[in-house]
Amino acid sequence: MASARDSLWYQVKKNWLAYLYISPFYILFVVFGLFPILFSFFLSFNSWDGIGKMQWVGLSNYVALLKDRLFWRALINTLVYIGLITHIIMLSLALIIAFLINSEIVRYKDFFKIAYFAPNITSSVAVSIIFLTLYGVQYGLINYILQSIGLKPIDWWGGTGFWVKPAIMILFIWRWLGWNVVIYLAGLQSIPTELYDAAKVDGASLFQVFRHITIPLLRPVILFSVILSIIGTITTFDEPYMLVGSMGGTNNAGLTLGLYLYLTGFEWGKFGYASALSYLMFILIVIISIINWRIFSRRPTQ
Repeated sequence: MASARDSLWYQVKKNWLAYLYISPFYILFVVFGLFPILFSFFLSFNSWDGIGKMQWVGLSNYVALLKDRLFWRALINTLVYIGLITHIIMLSLALIIAFLINSEIVRYKDFFKIAYFAPNITSSVAVSIIFLTLYGVQYGLINYILQSIGLKPIDWWGGTGFWVKPAIMILFIWRWLGWNVVIYLAGLQSIPTELYDAAKVDGASLFQVFRHITIPLLRPVILFSVILSIIGTITTFDEPYMLVGSMGGTNNAGLTLGLYLYLTGFEWGKFGYASALSYLMFILIVIISIINWRIFSRRPTQ
């Protein structure tokens, strides 16, 4: 054991210049990455307003969160509406669009790749401002079109808050659809074309090819996009904040976990409470990712 330690220390002294060159990354990571993670974990067991003295409260922040009505509202909004419903629609559309672009029936493939991916490189703030204009109750383009065909205008932000969720969901789908299309296209291009040629010779329809060849071979890519989408969903902040503010609009209909984290920490000054919420979000991401990994790692039934 001692010889191993001596050997390691000898290698460090021998290659000290190399370690010096790579040290800035590790120093920055410890200061701006590792320390905030560990400090926020410690902070989750304390009550602190960011200025005064910390007070140790143990698990009280976590217990209070589980009894918090706004937390459960944000959790349901995030997981059910933005998470489940939005991602079922978005990922299904992305997979179908990627399959069609990759097929022989679509020309000008590069144009469609750029067109679908363009929203993803646009600033989320700029996108939200544009959608605010589209959703305008009095002068919004969507309501103008509805009125021009004889339908009633939609009060996107008022009433019971029913239309707040669809407004956020539509924006979310439009913005992130193209990213998933590109991911699926990359996966589709790794599938051997011989399989598609053999299926064509056997007389398989486009739907049969999609179901029995594309989806089974694309399972790892689908898992990858689902897990990244889960992380993006649970940490969603920019779009809802720009559309409805930190409280989530009418009846907190647009309140997400990301918004509630910001609200408790930076508006209410409950940094210990916000830290506990951040670790619950982390646990949610891990649990849901493991569930999806178990589902997609199963072998498809014949």
